[in-house]
Amino acid sequence: MSYPKLYTAMITPFTEDLEVNYAAAADLAEQLIANGSDGIIVCGTTGEAPTLTTDEKLQLFSLIKERVGDRAEVWAGTGTNNTAATVQLSKKAEKCGVHGVLVVSPYYNKPSQNGLYEHFKKIADSISLPVMMYNIPGRTSCNILPATVQKLAAIENITALKESTGDMDQMSLLFSLAGDRLDIYSGDDSNTLPMLALGAKGVVSVASHLAGPEIRLMMEKFFAGDIAGARALHLKLFPLFKGLFITSNPVPLKAALNLKGFPAGGLRLPLVNASEDEQQIIKKMLTEIGLLK
Repeated sequence: MSYPKLYTAMITPFTEDLEVNYAAAADLAEQLIANGSDGIIVCGTTGEAPTLTTDEKLQLFSLIKERVGDRAEVWAGTGTNNTAATVQLSKKAEKCGVHGVLVVSPYYNKPSQNGLYEHFKKIADSISLPVMMYNIPGRTSCNILPATVQKLAAIENITALKESTGDMDQMSLLFSLAGDRLDIYSGDDSNTLPMLALGAKGVVSVASHLAGPEIRLMMEKFFAGDIAGARALHLKLFPLFKGLFITSNPVPLKAALNLKGFPAGGLRLPLVNASEDEQQIIKKMLTEIGLLK
Protein backbone atom coordinates (compact mmCIF):
# COMPACT_ATOMS: atom_id res chain seq x y z
CA MET A 1 0.00 0.00 0.00
CA SER A 2 1.41 3.36 -1.01
CA TYR A 3 1.45 6.39 1.24
CA PRO A 4 0.60 9.17 1.84
CA LYS A 5 -3.15 8.73 1.56
CA LEU A 6 -5.59 11.56 0.92
CA TYR A 7 -9.12 10.73 1.99
CA THR A 8 -11.90 13.29 1.65
CA ALA A 9 -14.78 13.42 4.12
CA MET A 10 -17.39 14.31 1.50
CA ILE A 11 -20.33 16.63 2.00
CA THR A 12 -23.85 15.47 1.21
CA PRO A 13 -25.27 17.92 -1.34
CA PHE A 14 -28.92 18.88 -0.88
CA THR A 15 -31.56 20.24 -3.21
CA GLU A 16 -33.44 23.47 -2.48
CA ASP A 17 -35.98 21.53 -0.42
CA LEU A 18 -33.15 19.77 1.48
CA GLU A 19 -33.55 16.39 -0.16
CA VAL A 20 -30.33 14.51 -0.95
CA ASN A 21 -29.02 15.61 -4.35
CA TYR A 22 -27.74 12.24 -5.49
CA ALA A 23 -26.63 13.45 -8.92
CA ALA A 24 -24.50 16.21 -7.37
CA ALA A 25 -23.04 13.72 -4.88
CA ALA A 26 -21.91 11.43 -7.69
CA ASP A 27 -20.45 14.38 -9.62
CA LEU A 28 -18.61 15.54 -6.52
CA ALA A 29 -17.09 12.10 -6.01
CA GLU A 30 -15.73 12.29 -9.56
CA GLN A 31 -14.26 15.75 -8.90
CA LEU A 32 -12.60 14.63 -5.70
CA ILE A 33 -10.90 11.70 -7.41
CA ALA A 34 -9.76 13.97 -10.24
CA ASN A 35 -8.26 16.31 -7.62
CA GLY A 36 -6.17 13.67 -5.92
CA SER A 37 -8.36 11.85 -3.40
CA ASP A 38 -7.38 8.22 -2.83
CA GLY A 39 -10.61 7.60 -0.97
CA ILE A 40 -13.94 9.14 -0.11
CA ILE A 41 -15.71 8.99 3.25
CA VAL A 42 -19.46 8.97 2.64
CA CYS A 43 -21.87 10.05 5.40
CA GLY A 44 -19.34 11.14 7.98
CA THR A 45 -19.61 14.31 10.07
CA THR A 46 -18.94 16.46 7.00
CA GLY A 47 -21.68 14.52 5.21
CA GLU A 48 -24.23 15.47 7.92
CA ALA A 49 -24.71 11.84 8.93
CA PRO A 50 -26.75 12.66 12.07
CA THR A 51 -29.60 14.07 9.95
CA LEU A 52 -29.59 11.46 7.18
CA THR A 53 -31.97 8.51 7.26
CA THR A 54 -30.69 4.96 7.01
CA ASP A 55 -32.21 4.64 3.53
CA GLU A 56 -30.47 7.84 2.39
CA LYS A 57 -27.13 6.57 3.72
CA LEU A 58 -27.50 3.21 1.98
CA GLN A 59 -28.44 4.88 -1.30
CA LEU A 60 -25.37 7.11 -1.03
CA PHE A 61 -23.07 4.19 -0.20
CA SER A 62 -24.31 2.24 -3.24
CA LEU A 63 -24.34 5.23 -5.58
CA ILE A 64 -20.83 6.44 -4.77
CA LYS A 65 -19.37 2.92 -4.90
CA GLU A 66 -21.07 2.34 -8.27
CA ARG A 67 -19.77 5.65 -9.66
CA VAL A 68 -16.25 5.33 -8.24
CA GLY A 69 -15.74 1.60 -8.76
CA ASP A 70 -12.20 0.74 -7.74
CA ARG A 71 -10.63 4.00 -8.88
CA ALA A 72 -10.69 5.12 -5.25
CA GLU A 73 -11.66 3.65 -1.91
CA VAL A 74 -15.18 4.28 -0.64
CA TRP A 75 -15.59 4.22 3.14
CA ALA A 76 -19.05 4.30 4.70
CA GLY A 77 -19.69 6.35 7.81
CA THR A 78 -21.67 3.91 9.94
CA GLY A 79 -20.86 5.03 13.48
CA THR A 80 -23.57 5.94 15.98
CA ASN A 81 -23.81 5.96 19.77
CA ASN A 82 -25.81 2.71 19.65
CA THR A 83 -23.60 -0.35 19.18
CA ALA A 84 -26.38 -2.59 17.88
CA ALA A 85 -27.53 0.05 15.37
CA THR A 86 -23.95 0.54 14.18
CA VAL A 87 -23.54 -3.20 13.69
CA GLN A 88 -26.70 -3.35 11.59
CA LEU A 89 -25.74 -0.36 9.43
CA SER A 90 -22.20 -1.69 8.99
CA LYS A 91 -23.57 -5.04 7.79
CA LYS A 92 -25.81 -3.26 5.29
CA ALA A 93 -22.91 -1.06 4.14
CA GLU A 94 -20.85 -4.18 3.50
CA LYS A 95 -23.59 -5.44 1.17
CA CYS A 96 -23.32 -2.14 -0.75
CA GLY A 97 -19.78 -3.09 -1.72
CA VAL A 98 -17.88 -0.34 0.09
CA HIS A 99 -14.19 -0.81 0.89
CA GLY A 100 -14.44 -0.08 4.61
CA VAL A 101 -16.39 1.61 7.40
CA LEU A 102 -15.59 4.71 9.44
CA VAL A 103 -16.87 4.35 13.01
CA VAL A 104 -16.90 7.37 15.31
CA SER A 105 -16.56 6.91 19.06
CA PRO A 106 -20.00 6.88 20.74
CA TYR A 107 -21.25 10.37 21.53
CA TYR A 108 -23.40 11.44 24.50
CA ASN A 109 -23.28 8.05 26.28
CA LYS A 110 -19.72 8.71 27.59
CA PRO A 111 -18.65 5.04 27.86
CA SER A 112 -15.60 3.87 29.81
CA GLN A 113 -12.44 2.78 28.02
CA ASN A 114 -13.58 -0.82 28.44
CA GLY A 115 -16.94 0.13 26.95
CA LEU A 116 -15.16 1.69 23.97
CA TYR A 117 -13.09 -1.46 23.48
CA GLU A 118 -16.18 -3.68 23.52
CA HIS A 119 -18.06 -1.28 21.20
CA PHE A 120 -15.42 -1.31 18.47
CA LYS A 121 -14.70 -5.02 18.92
CA LYS A 122 -18.39 -5.89 18.50
CA ILE A 123 -18.59 -3.89 15.27
CA ALA A 124 -15.36 -5.30 13.85
CA ASP A 125 -16.40 -8.85 14.68
CA SER A 126 -19.72 -8.40 12.86
CA ILE A 127 -18.22 -7.65 9.41
CA SER A 128 -15.23 -8.60 7.28
CA LEU A 129 -14.58 -5.05 6.10
CA PRO A 130 -11.69 -2.91 7.39
CA VAL A 131 -12.71 -0.59 10.22
CA MET A 132 -11.33 2.93 10.66
CA MET A 133 -12.01 4.25 14.15
CA TYR A 134 -12.65 7.97 14.55
CA ASN A 135 -11.59 9.82 17.68
CA ILE A 136 -12.97 13.36 17.96
CA PRO A 137 -13.62 14.22 21.63
CA GLY A 138 -14.59 17.80 20.77
CA ARG A 139 -17.79 16.49 19.20
CA THR A 140 -18.36 13.30 21.18
CA SER A 141 -17.18 14.08 24.74
CA CYS A 142 -15.48 10.69 24.47
CA ASN A 143 -11.73 10.19 24.07
CA ILE A 144 -10.29 6.86 22.89
CA LEU A 145 -7.05 6.76 24.88
CA PRO A 146 -3.83 5.40 23.33
CA ALA A 147 -3.79 2.27 25.53
CA THR A 148 -7.29 1.40 24.30
CA VAL A 149 -6.26 1.99 20.70
CA GLN A 150 -3.30 -0.33 21.27
CA LYS A 151 -5.66 -3.10 22.44
CA LEU A 152 -8.04 -2.54 19.53
CA ALA A 153 -5.17 -2.65 17.02
CA ALA A 154 -4.79 -6.35 17.80
CA ILE A 155 -8.17 -7.01 16.12
CA GLU A 156 -7.39 -8.02 12.56
CA ASN A 157 -9.85 -5.85 10.63
CA ILE A 158 -9.42 -2.73 12.75
CA THR A 159 -6.86 -1.24 10.41
CA ALA A 160 -6.91 2.53 10.86
CA LEU A 161 -7.66 5.47 13.12
CA LYS A 162 -8.76 8.97 12.23
CA GLU A 163 -7.32 11.05 15.06
CA SER A 164 -8.78 14.48 15.85
CA THR A 165 -7.84 15.29 19.43
CA GLY A 166 -5.33 18.01 18.50
CA ASP A 167 -3.32 16.91 21.57
CA MET A 168 0.23 16.33 20.38
CA ASP A 169 1.28 14.68 23.66
CA GLN A 170 -1.55 12.17 23.37
CA MET A 171 -0.72 11.63 19.71
CA SER A 172 2.96 11.04 20.47
CA LEU A 173 1.97 8.33 22.95
CA LEU A 174 -0.53 6.95 20.43
CA PHE A 175 2.13 6.55 17.74
CA SER A 176 4.57 4.97 20.18
CA LEU A 177 1.98 2.37 21.27
CA ALA A 178 0.10 1.63 18.06
CA GLY A 179 1.77 3.39 15.13
CA ASP A 180 3.41 0.19 13.90
CA ARG A 181 0.15 -1.80 13.98
CA LEU A 182 -2.39 0.71 12.72
CA ASP A 183 -2.62 3.31 9.96
CA ILE A 184 -3.16 6.61 11.76
CA TYR A 185 -4.54 9.56 9.82
CA SER A 186 -4.87 13.20 10.74
CA GLY A 187 -8.51 14.13 11.19
CA ASP A 188 -7.77 17.86 11.06
CA ASP A 189 -6.22 19.55 8.04
CA SER A 190 -4.28 21.99 10.21
CA ASN A 191 -2.59 19.08 12.05
CA THR A 192 -1.66 17.04 8.99
CA LEU A 193 1.93 18.22 8.65
CA PRO A 194 2.75 17.91 12.39
CA MET A 195 1.16 14.45 12.44
CA LEU A 196 3.18 13.34 9.41
CA ALA A 197 6.26 14.10 11.49
CA LEU A 198 4.96 11.69 14.15
CA GLY A 199 4.24 8.95 11.63
CA ALA A 200 0.76 9.59 10.20
CA LYS A 201 0.01 7.89 6.90
CA GLY A 202 -2.08 10.79 5.54
CA VAL A 203 -5.23 12.76 6.24
CA VAL A 204 -9.00 12.50 6.21
CA SER A 205 -9.51 15.98 4.87
CA VAL A 206 -12.26 18.57 4.63
CA ALA A 207 -10.22 21.20 2.77
CA SER A 208 -9.51 18.75 -0.07
CA HIS A 209 -12.91 19.69 -1.50
CA LEU A 210 -11.20 22.96 -2.43
CA ALA A 211 -7.45 22.28 -2.46
CA GLY A 212 -6.97 18.57 -3.08
CA PRO A 213 -3.95 18.82 -5.39
CA GLU A 214 -2.11 21.17 -3.02
CA ILE A 215 -2.76 18.95 0.03
CA ARG A 216 -1.57 15.89 -1.86
CA LEU A 217 1.56 17.75 -2.99
CA MET A 218 2.27 18.93 0.57
CA MET A 219 2.22 15.34 1.82
CA GLU A 220 4.26 14.04 -1.11
CA LYS A 221 6.91 16.67 -0.49
CA PHE A 222 7.12 15.65 3.15
CA PHE A 223 7.44 11.95 2.29
CA ALA A 224 10.13 12.83 -0.29
CA GLY A 225 12.15 14.70 2.32
CA ASP A 226 11.34 18.21 1.07
CA ILE A 227 10.34 19.48 4.50
CA ALA A 228 10.72 23.16 3.56
CA GLY A 229 8.46 22.70 0.54
CA ALA A 230 5.85 20.88 2.61
CA ARG A 231 5.97 23.59 5.27
CA ALA A 232 5.52 26.33 2.67
CA LEU A 233 2.38 24.66 1.32
CA HIS A 234 1.05 24.08 4.83
CA LEU A 235 1.48 27.75 5.69
CA LYS A 236 -0.12 28.83 2.41
CA LEU A 237 -3.17 26.64 3.08
CA PHE A 238 -3.34 27.31 6.82
CA PRO A 239 -5.93 30.15 6.46
CA LEU A 240 -8.16 27.70 4.56
CA PHE A 241 -7.69 24.98 7.14
CA LYS A 242 -8.79 27.31 9.93
CA GLY A 243 -11.38 29.25 7.92
CA LEU A 244 -13.40 26.12 7.21
CA PHE A 245 -14.00 25.81 10.95
CA ILE A 246 -15.11 29.34 11.88
CA THR A 247 -18.41 27.65 12.72
CA SER A 248 -19.52 24.03 12.81
CA ASN A 249 -18.36 21.82 9.94
CA PRO A 250 -19.71 21.56 7.22
CA VAL A 251 -21.37 25.00 7.35
CA PRO A 252 -18.35 26.99 6.05
CA LEU A 253 -17.45 24.30 3.51
CA LYS A 254 -20.91 24.27 1.96
CA ALA A 255 -20.85 28.07 1.81
CA ALA A 256 -17.44 27.95 0.08
CA LEU A 257 -18.56 25.35 -2.45
CA ASN A 258 -21.71 27.32 -3.24
CA LEU A 259 -19.61 30.46 -3.73
CA LYS A 260 -17.43 28.55 -6.18
CA GLY A 261 -20.48 27.44 -8.13
CA PHE A 262 -20.87 23.85 -6.95
CA PRO A 263 -24.47 23.06 -5.91
CA ALA A 264 -23.77 22.01 -2.33
CA GLY A 265 -27.15 23.29 -1.17
CA GLY A 266 -28.10 24.16 2.37
CA LEU A 267 -28.01 22.28 5.66
CA ARG A 268 -30.55 20.34 7.64
CA LEU A 269 -31.50 21.56 11.09
CA PRO A 270 -30.14 21.93 13.68
CA LEU A 271 -27.34 23.28 11.44
CA VAL A 272 -28.12 26.49 9.59
CA ASN A 273 -26.49 28.26 6.66
CA ALA A 274 -23.52 30.54 7.20
CA SER A 275 -24.51 34.05 8.26
CA GLU A 276 -23.83 37.06 6.04
CA ASP A 277 -20.79 37.96 8.15
CA GLU A 278 -19.48 34.38 7.97
CA GLN A 279 -20.02 34.28 4.21
CA GLN A 280 -17.99 37.46 3.80
CA ILE A 281 -15.15 35.98 5.86
CA ILE A 282 -15.23 32.82 3.75
CA LYS A 283 -15.34 34.78 0.50
CA LYS A 284 -12.38 36.93 1.59
CA MET A 285 -10.40 33.84 2.60
CA LEU A 286 -11.04 32.05 -0.72
CA THR A 287 -10.08 35.18 -2.66
CA GLU A 288 -6.86 35.79 -0.73
CA ILE A 289 -5.53 32.27 -1.26
CA GLY A 290 -6.50 32.27 -4.94
CA LEU A 291 -9.46 29.86 -4.86
CA LEU A 292 -12.03 32.48 -5.87
CA LYS A 293 -11.69 35.26 -8.41
